[in-house]
Amino acid sequence: MSEGQFKQGFEIPVAHQKPPGLQTEQKGPDPVNEHLPTEDGGFQLYKAAGKLEGKKAIITGGDSGIGRAIAILFAMEGADSLIAYLEVEEKDAQETKKKVESYGRKCHLLQVDLKKKEDCKKVVDTALEKMGAINILVNNAAYQNMVEDIKDLTEEQWEFTFQTNIHPFFYLSKYALPHMNRGDTIINNASINAYIGRPDLLDYTSTKGAIISFTRGLHNQYVGRGIRVNAVAPGPVWTPLIPATMNEKAQSEFTSPIGRPSQPSEIATCFVFLANSDSASISGQTIHANGGVVVNG
Repeated sequence: MSEGQFKQGFEIPVAHQKPPGLQTEQKGPDPVNEHLPTEDGGFQLYKAAGKLEGKKAIITGGDSGIGRAIAILFAMEGADSLIAYLEVEEKDAQETKKKVESYGRKCHLLQVDLKKKEDCKKVVDTALEKMGAINILVNNAAYQNMVEDIKDLTEEQWEFTFQTNIHPFFYLSKYALPHMNRGDTIINNASINAYIGRPDLLDYTSTKGAIISFTRGLHNQYVGRGIRVNAVAPGPVWTPLIPATMNEKAQSEFTSPIGRPSQPSEIATCFVFLANSDSASISGQTIHANGGVVVNG
């Protein structure tokens, strides 16, 4: 990588892929997974401190983008992981596994269709079989597709987006929680769009709003039992989702108040924070890693 991705004014290359998008086929600078910007305008490798030593994590959509960065930083902090991914993302998933294992941790891959509740149960059962425990559940996998007007948004896409973006959060949490204990955590990936109401992603935006409410409600159920539930709401982030789902105009305007899109590593640090005891007093909340957009939380 080069330090350019962290410099003000960095622009993503306008390109197109078929959904869901593959990081191995992404044009331009690679998304940054394990480096962070420095005050002098450069970058450095993430500094781990053993904050997740011995922990076992499930990460959905961990093959690329934010999910890949989460898996890598978790590994750097000492956690093993099980990554759930789609069949078409096999190459990306293998790359993530290789990187996680380079930091001395185990990475188990499971190809599933999370829209199916039986596959969500398979994820939990496999995690228990392979890792013996579930300490962290990261609900991250999502789908989006731009449609400008509700009259053009098909019923099929509306249903598909909800089946992909919110139903698995319920099923995975329901099946994992009986095996989680005091000190364990659930972290849901939401979006800035739940707060700004992005009009050309109506179905996606609606599911992300549901994720915020789901996070708050589940927190209220389990905080008294010592299991924390939080969310992260990223803004513009350079991932394969962008060339796979956004039109040319949206890509050309893809930035934030800090003068650039965020990198996956910058979002993953929020997940590390919420997954360890540094955030022991935080539950039912959302971290707004959105590049400086002020929202009403």
